[in-house]
Amino acid sequence: MIVFPKAKINLGLNILNRRTDGYHNLSTIFYTIGLQDVMEINPSGKISISFSGLPIKGDDSSNLCLKAFDLFKRDFNIAPISMHLHKVIPMGAGLGGGSSDGTATLLAMNEIYNLNISKQALVNYALELGSDCPFFVDDSPSYATGRGEELKSIDVDLTAYKFVLVCPQIHISTAEAFGNLNSDRNQLSITKELDEPVSKWKYFLTNDFEAGAFLSHPRLKEIKAELYNQGAVYASMTGTGSAIFGLFSQDAEIDVSRFKSDYVWVEG
Repeated sequence: MIVFPKAKINLGLNILNRRTDGYHNLSTIFYTIGLQDVMEINPSGKISISFSGLPIKGDDSSNLCLKAFDLFKRDFNIAPISMHLHKVIPMGAGLGGGSSDGTATLLAMNEIYNLNISKQALVNYALELGSDCPFFVDDSPSYATGRGEELKSIDVDLTAYKFVLVCPQIHISTAEAFGNLNSDRNQLSITKELDEPVSKWKYFLTNDFEAGAFLSHPRLKEIKAELYNQGAVYASMTGTGSAIFGLFSQDAEIDVSRFKSDYVWVEG
């Protein structure tokens, strides 16, 4: 079976407060884009995973695809699988690629082995992989709260815009992102901000991780400024970084040579 795990962006990302379990409560909108990895998953004599495409950091012990198999192996009598992951979504960029890959493995195994696991049960398994993994079970635009696992469908359609995604060769770990964070909010407001015209989002819709990331990595601030210089209606860092995306009118002409040392993806 071949599947295509999607990348996501965050439309706004506000950290509300620290929880007693050590995590943080947040408020954000998850929105998938057309940037995709490619995975082939088949029953096999032994569990294995191989890679191509962009380099993947870390070892097998941290790979969410292998962890996904272990979750199902714990509860079901299933044969091993062989997996090949062609990596297209940059890592450490706030695009949720690893979470999407792990969740796609769950969904594929559910089909391959005819397990008939309910959507809610799949969401519960996905949450064991990571806080943002439940989103990828359905991957429709969602308002996320809690750790990112409390999801509510929301009507957001950005197909009228051209996406430009720029990822410099900067990897921001979750620990670094939260270490540079200086923001506590007391109320949820992103859904109200999203009701504003897209042309006004730049005044209201913010990512709380931007300030710290821009101080540590000035290149990110330069990229966002350049996207606006080229006519972006809205531009923002996604997740905990380091990818910056811009929304443009469909007829906009983008000079990608301004990002020649960066990974650039354009949709629309």
